[in-house]
Amino acid sequence: MSLSRRPIEVFGTTFQNPVLLAAGTAGFGRELARVVDLDRLGGVTTKAVSPEPRSGHAAPRVAEFSGGMLNAVGLANPGLERVAETEIPWLAANLRRARVIVNVVGAVAEDYVAVLRRLDGESFITGFELNVSCPNTARGGEEFGADEGVLAALVSACRGVTRRPLIVKLSPSLPDPARTAAAAASAGADGFTLVNTLPGSLYRARGSNGAGSRLGYGQGGVSGPALLPIGVLATRRVRERTGLPVIGVGGIRRIEDAKQYFQAGASLVAIGTAALADPRIPERIVAAWEADG
Repeated sequence: MSLSRRPIEVFGTTFQNPVLLAAGTAGFGRELARVVDLDRLGGVTTKAVSPEPRSGHAAPRVAEFSGGMLNAVGLANPGLERVAETEIPWLAANLRRARVIVNVVGAVAEDYVAVLRRLDGESFITGFELNVSCPNTARGGEEFGADEGVLAALVSACRGVTRRPLIVKLSPSLPDPARTAAAAASAGADGFTLVNTLPGSLYRARGSNGAGSRLGYGQGGVSGPALLPIGVLATRRVRERTGLPVIGVGGIRRIEDAKQYFQAGASLVAIGTAALADPRIPERIVAAWEADG
């Protein structure tokens, strides 16, 4: 598959290339600024932002295994006011070409609305990614994405306070992601991120400090190479059902993986776990995209 090197017109703006950093893996940008040329990328999706600060789950929060990684960070973030006063201004001052999408999470719909209302005046923000599918928290997230009526009500409430693009991040464990996406689209969603992590758990080996869970929270989200075919299928089904733009996420380590998502209909792709292992992978994929076609 040959890729066009032209900028991508999507979500009401222009992305210089289709490669983003996925939410939760790049902090708010500054954490990687000395390692990665962020302005070389198409964009950055921030960590989840909630109205209140969240300390996240107890350590250990990450466990590697042969097929990828299990994480239970618990949506740790400094809270809306700190993000508005410190993180967004840093991004605005340091990014000239890369677009910024803010990931939003909450325990109730009003939490999402509060974040959008507070940040909607920041012209630097391209859009909001509604995290309705986090598998490693007992508050919010997964309930919204699992119930189509609840999800539609959430999207509608968010649509009422912003005209910026609303991108709904869906779980790969939904019975029918395309049907769920259609419900969100009917309520005002502008596109989707597919997919979030899958729920999973791992135990420590017996005789190694006991035989309890390898994560402090007991369970977490599975990411890494095994998510690639799952994300590609979900992308194809949602794109065919809704016709709306999709950001493909899950298992991307090289340009060939990104092409799988593009063939399925994705407009953009986002790199997550692979960038944790090697922060320069997104830049290499950009270079391969530029050299292709």
